[in-house]
Amino acid sequence: MKHQRPPTTRRLERALGDFVRTRMQGGFGELLMFFLKQGWAALFGVLFIIALIGTKLVWQDDWPLERYDGLFIFAVTTQIAMLYFKLETWDEARVILLFHLTGTAMELFKIRMGSWSYPEPGYFVLGGVPMFSGFMYASIGSYIARVIRIFQMRFAPYPPLWVTFLFGAAIYVNFFAHHYTVDIRLGLFAASLILFLRTRIWFYVAGTPRWMPMPVAAFLCAFVVWIAENVGTMTGTWIYAGQSDMQMVSFAKMGSWYLLLWVAFVTVTLVSRSALSRTAVNPVATPSPSATEVLDKEDTKEGASHDENRISAHHGPR
Repeated sequence: MKHQRPPTTRRLERALGDFVRTRMQGGFGELLMFFLKQGWAALFGVLFIIALIGTKLVWQDDWPLERYDGLFIFAVTTQIAMLYFKLETWDEARVILLFHLTGTAMELFKIRMGSWSYPEPGYFVLGGVPMFSGFMYASIGSYIARVIRIFQMRFAPYPPLWVTFLFGAAIYVNFFAHHYTVDIRLGLFAASLILFLRTRIWFYVAGTPRWMPMPVAAFLCAFVVWIAENVGTMTGTWIYAGQSDMQMVSFAKMGSWYLLLWVAFVTVTLVSRSALSRTAVNPVATPSPSATEVLDKEDTKEGASHDENRISAHHGPR
């Protein structure tokens, strides 16, 4: 009798993809799949934005737990769930933690410099920075790590790693240094084009390879983060210096996020180097296996593994 297993996350993703592909063919179906996959890759960030809006609507001043602390508990619980359900690997979690820490360090500095503030009280607060804020940076790292895997991305031709690490470090240092010396962000914008204008992001929505210039992808991601920034300020979660109630976040912040996204990406490449190619590539179309085929393959692999373990247990260690 065949052992029935509960569906894994990967099997569920494949089944949902098949559901859409079989009902919506052609270009529209592929476009819909693109956005669905993007949303799935950004799961952590999407859930956090929902939490920002939801807590703003329902939280009461007389509750024993402050809203900021509720957001912190939600973020920690979400991160644990991402790992438990294997939505992130432990290697990815480690580099996401690194970006979490570098983001928190920048938060501590920017709060001290008066760039923005967190107006509400809370217990889980460090140096005026609520501890949930680091998870906002972590959600960016989570998205990048997951989107590379979900879309089977390749980045080619990709600059030398040591150059990209220096580029990321220069961006990060400038976020601090421009308060005391010359702001070099215009030069950093130019450097991003010089380094990555030739780099194509190859990805699969279905079986046909698609590509996008890497700086365009970074700009589009920065625009989405800018929208999320507006959700944060309009829910009163944080406020930028000189910003009034219900005033949109300055478009200049989109430039800041454009640069910070390069820092996040360079950090994630510590565990995603297999997606990088120093030379140009020309991916070929590949058939997309159905959920049933994937299911059968996984059952076959698991069955073989089970048989090996049973034989090993029967004969004992060699």
